Amino acid sequence: MSTRLSGLGFGFGFGRLPAGLPARLPARLSALAASAALLVAGLAGPAVATPSSAAPSSAAPSSAAGPASAAAPAVNLATNPGFEIPASSLADWGSVPGWRCSGGPAEAALTTTAPHSGSSALAVTPAGDESTGECVQTVSVQPGTTYTASAWVRGKFVFLGATGGTDRPTAPAWTESTDGGWQKLTTRFTAAPGATTVRLSVHGWYQQGPFAVDDVRVDGPAPAPATSAASVPTSDKVVFFTVDDGWQTTPEAEQVIAANKLPITAFPLPMAAANNPDYFRRVTAAPGSSIQDHSVSHTDLTTLSPAAQQVEICDARDSLTRLFGTAPTVFRPPYFAWNADTLQAAANCGMRTVLTADADFSWGASNIWHEGTLSPGDVVLLHWTDTLADDLRRALAAAEVAGLKPAGLASYLR
Repeated sequence: MSTRLSGLGFGFGFGRLPAGLPARLPARLSALAASAALLVAGLAGPAVATPSSAAPSSAAPSSAAGPASAAAPAVNLATNPGFEIPASSLADWGSVPGWRCSGGPAEAALTTTAPHSGSSALAVTPAGDESTGECVQTVSVQPGTTYTASAWVRGKFVFLGATGGTDRPTAPAWTESTDGGWQKLTTRFTAAPGATTVRLSVHGWYQQGPFAVDDVRVDGPAPAPATSAASVPTSDKVVFFTVDDGWQTTPEAEQVIAANKLPITAFPLPMAAANNPDYFRRVTAAPGSSIQDHSVSHTDLTTLSPAAQQVEICDARDSLTRLFGTAPTVFRPPYFAWNADTLQAAANCGMRTVLTADADFSWGASNIWHEGTLSPGDVVLLHWTDTLADDLRRALAAAEVAGLKPAGLASYLR
């Protein structure tokens, strides 16, 4: 049965919903609008459901178009694609690493019951008639490049789509029923000129029961690895104050920052930031200030797999973006520990720079890791601790001796 969207009061002008989709008039039209727009956008585009008898394909797509596709090998850009990475104890939202699910843990969780491959899959049980159980993630892409998205699903009326960054509306892949087994959904999209991210989503449909997802892929060329830096190359008489972690937020430090109108680059952990977001908004109010990425759990990333590193960085990005409205573009690795995998994982999460420092004024220290006084472009490490007010005063004094002024970091790294 097909239902005209104009009959539901949306007036999108896209025509009809896919044949076979259960008609429904929701109590909250806005809830349907989001899903319906995804369903009908670009229905002429490619969308494929592979029967459950087909073997999973690990081959890279051969039809990716564009100069970037020809120059770089195709890799899987999805974060936690097989749902094998457990949630960190410091994760501040949800229970599925790498993904943001509309109903949170009440609807979506990892399951070890009959995954498509590996040891776990995503199980979603929409909590009510108004939910489709949508789970999404942000995927970093190269502008103007074609990608292939796929996922293995189980259930009734399950959808896979990409929006928000494509060059034109792209049809989701969907299936009416997998008949109790696993079925592969595949769709392709091209990133719009200038777009660096797309929104990948999987969801069910209203009142159609639970569904499962596993082995998600977004195949195409990866972004270039992030750049590593300990200082900023500039001849300007500036220095950059960066402050990590965020567990101790004192009014004395806030007063020093406000009195001196200091541009602060904050690297809070998501849970610490969520405990006192207004404080971080106030201490980064001066022009040039920003809030950047410091991972979810403050783990030495060099001890993690590339996939786990990507979860740490991307999940922190998502949490901070949700809290403060701006996506980070700079990543500070915990303990300054990073490797080549970190640079690629950071880029896959939208980071342009992996930043350490060349001076440390934390906890009463005055360490400059090069000869002489502070130099133009130096990055100073500090921490949100009970000594931060004094640490800032000492760093300010050192900058004054060197004839330098604190400046906003993000604008210098663009």
